[in-house]
Amino acid sequence: MYRFLLTPRWWGINLFVVLAIPFCVFMGTWQLGRFEDRVQTHDAAEKQPAPGTRPAKPIDELLPVDTVTSGRPATATGRYADQFLVPGRKLDDKSGFYVLNMLRTDSGKALPVVRGWLPGEPGSTAVPAAPTGEVTVTGDLQASENAGTAGVDTAGGLPDGQLGMISAASLINLVPYDVYDAWVTLQDTGADSGTGTGSGDKAAGALRPVPAAAAQGTGLDLKAFQNLGYTGEWFVFAGFVLFMWFRLVRREAEAARDLQLGLVEEEETETEAESGKGRSKDAVGSGTA
Repeated sequence: MYRFLLTPRWWGINLFVVLAIPFCVFMGTWQLGRFEDRVQTHDAAEKQPAPGTRPAKPIDELLPVDTVTSGRPATATGRYADQFLVPGRKLDDKSGFYVLNMLRTDSGKALPVVRGWLPGEPGSTAVPAAPTGEVTVTGDLQASENAGTAGVDTAGGLPDGQLGMISAASLINLVPYDVYDAWVTLQDTGADSGTGTGSGDKAAGALRPVPAAAAQGTGLDLKAFQNLGYTGEWFVFAGFVLFMWFRLVRREAEAARDLQLGLVEEEETETEAESGKGRSKDAVGSGTA
């Protein structure tokens, strides 16, 4: 009854099932592993001391930025150079912009420093001047932003002096010097925005500090639960493939059994007989006409 499983048509169906089910199980297991990794990373981050409570270290000792060093206080010494305004950034549900200055260090590289946040739109709000002379800043370390970071502007077309995304890839095209693949946000936005021989505008106190964001991949965010959802989808699809295979086998077996019992021939005979009667009636009707 099940000899049909050895036919070329069923060889193709069986091969698809044999390949599809392990693939679905593998993909579901992989997505589950991604979710478990995020859970473990989140638990590890919860157990660690708050990044801001750790001692500050020189910027070069904390690079590259990862889930451990993100948010750690970093120090750098240099002179402020180019300034950029980063529009479209919210703080406490209020729209505003970041004030970012490039700190040129003795190594020749420049560190992007977010001195603070101001409400309003760039150009319509007065921006406190950056300190002059050599300064030493201490700020919370952050990884370069990307297209998936909240608030970034990837559309382009911003006026001169504005920046849509804080990243070395964006800044390297705007300044004639090397840029660190990271940035820091100052939590002390006092008049000096740093300490040293430089002097700053007293109005710098209007700047509000930008809180450091948690490192990507360390929280149970929407992406984490998307991984869990994809896990269920892959396992459901594996079960669906197996269910459809059993259903097709059952239908084929029932058809083969009906054929052996002669049920299919009887149905065909009855159909032919009915169609023959219909043709006879038509013929009689046409003859009488």
